[in-house]
Amino acid sequence: MLRKLGTVSGLTLASRILGFLRDIVLAATLGAGPVADAFMLAFRLPNHFRAILAEGAFNAAFLPTWAAVDARGGDSTRLGAQVLGWLMLANLALLALALGATGWVLAVLAPGLSPGDPTWPLTVTLTRITFPYLLCMSLVAFLSALLNGRDRFAAAAAAPILLNLFMIGALLIAERFPSTAHAAAWGVMASGIAQVVALGLAAWRAGIALPRPRLGLSGDTRLFFRRLGPAILTSGALQVAILADTIIATFLPAGSLSHLYYADRLYQLPVGLIGVALGTVILPDIGRRAGTGDETGMRRVLDRALVICLAVGLPVAVLMAFTGDWAMEILFVRGAFDPQAAQASAAILAAYAVGLVPALALRSLVAGFHGRGDTRTPLRLLAIATTLNIALKIALAPSLGAVGLALATSAGITLYAALLFVTGRRRGHLTGPPPAQGAILLATAAFAALGVVGFRDAIHQPLSAAWPVAGPILALCAVAGAVLALHALATLAALRLARGRGGR
Repeated sequence: MLRKLGTVSGLTLASRILGFLRDIVLAATLGAGPVADAFMLAFRLPNHFRAILAEGAFNAAFLPTWAAVDARGGDSTRLGAQVLGWLMLANLALLALALGATGWVLAVLAPGLSPGDPTWPLTVTLTRITFPYLLCMSLVAFLSALLNGRDRFAAAAAAPILLNLFMIGALLIAERFPSTAHAAAWGVMASGIAQVVALGLAAWRAGIALPRPRLGLSGDTRLFFRRLGPAILTSGALQVAILADTIIATFLPAGSLSHLYYADRLYQLPVGLIGVALGTVILPDIGRRAGTGDETGMRRVLDRALVICLAVGLPVAVLMAFTGDWAMEILFVRGAFDPQAAQASAAILAAYAVGLVPALALRSLVAGFHGRGDTRTPLRLLAIATTLNIALKIALAPSLGAVGLALATSAGITLYAALLFVTGRRRGHLTGPPPAQGAILLATAAFAALGVVGFRDAIHQPLSAAWPVAGPILALCAVAGAVLALHALATLAALRLARGRGGR
């Protein structure tokens, strides 16, 4: 598991580093004003639908089904061809609606904007440019599932790197476009095509026969659709909570959506490196073991994943809460992104940090159900958590602004993870890490955070005032060293705890 996690996390880290470079360029060129909000909205809308149709629901329903059919020697090729046919049909219908009625889609999904808003025409144009990205990502999700089902994780994990490279390249030649926002939007669209080509070549090199799309309903395909319905509702509920941030932020002061975006970028770094990567690795593993009835193996896989989430998540969460302002200033304060925008984003990041450990564990906890073909239980539990999440967003946003949205997100995620953990443990899906280990790791994280804060106040700030170039360089080196040290300690702890779990 750790070897596979290292592959996915390493490539995800490379993608996130390029993503930060992309966001540095975005912050310097677009800042956090109305034009930036127009692009963020056009970028987020297809990503909301992608998370529902392409990645979240599709992977939850298709990958375990395909892995189980393939493990028992069934006709996985026919299943893939029929699922691909229906996937493309659904995406083409949604794309036609989005391109033909863009104004209506924006009126529903971003009611804080109106046709009388100065940025309305720009938002409509940018949305029409970026929305076809959804079709590309659906094909990427299908190809990724085929590769992951054969334990080939590298190509799918590396695909997002192309998004960052294409966006950076487009921003560097922004003078050739009507505006910088247009350049970023076209970079998104071009990257989608490149990712489809890259994953198709990876599947061909892996010897995976790419099926021709067909509209059929075999027994396995019907099973996929029975699992897909609850999975769509589950992913949809998650995206409703995220989309609520977008909708409510359109009623907040200008720049709120951009502040949320930059805070989310830092928050999603550990979520992507650990939480999403672990879920990606263990889902096909649990699916194959479910096909052969290996309950002990499935339980051991999930226990080890949760230990890793705990070992890495606690120290990182404390660091995010204590040093977010510093990280924002180092990464983004330049050009149109000023110190006030950095402070606003850092406050949001601290609110996100409250729910980081549950956020890391979510994908693994859900995989414990989805890998067994159970897509209904996560939906039922998520409905409870989403109700709390949305209610808190509505209650907190008027007084706390974007920080209230982030706090509500953390509360909803924590409740969802707790419900999944308790239900999974009651059903025998997992045993869970012992509480004593969590207390030790929390104390270690607190001391590490105090050390970083002391370094920032005693060394970094005075040195930055005396020599502006040296301060950021030294700070980046210190942060990199601290992250590497924490990662090494957490990995060693995870290995020791995993061995202990595996021997019981």
